[in-house]
Amino acid sequence: MRTAYQIVADHYAASSRHDLDGMLADLAPDAQWIEMETSAYAGTHVGRAQIIARVFQPIGEQWEGFAFTLERLVDGGSTVVAIGHYSGTFKATGKPMRARVTHVWDVEGGKVRRFEQFADTLALERATR
Repeated sequence: MRTAYQIVADHYAASSRHDLDGMLADLAPDAQWIEMETSAYAGTHVGRAQIIARVFQPIGEQWEGFAFTLERLVDGGSTVVAIGHYSGTFKATGKPMRARVTHVWDVEGGKVRRFEQFADTLALERATR
């Protein structure tokens, strides 16, 4: 079985290929995806359908070239922490954005059970004005 670290690394490899199915391949059916309270996509989204509808679909509709660049991946056993930044251009304003971000992943039994995002939401918001 792949380690939690490998599962998360595989998610980011799929992200860099713009492969949403690959990114979400290891989600548990009841996985919790938590976006920052001050984010445009704020909340706890449960399961693949909610995560796509409330996070990835709006990001794709609203941003051009939205990406997460991984700078460091920290192996904490069943908890893995990713540190990096988001970038992209908000379509409605044409303004670019770069925001620091940390993702915390909890993996059990080969499945992602929980994801939590900590991001510079002000940097994201500034691009939308």
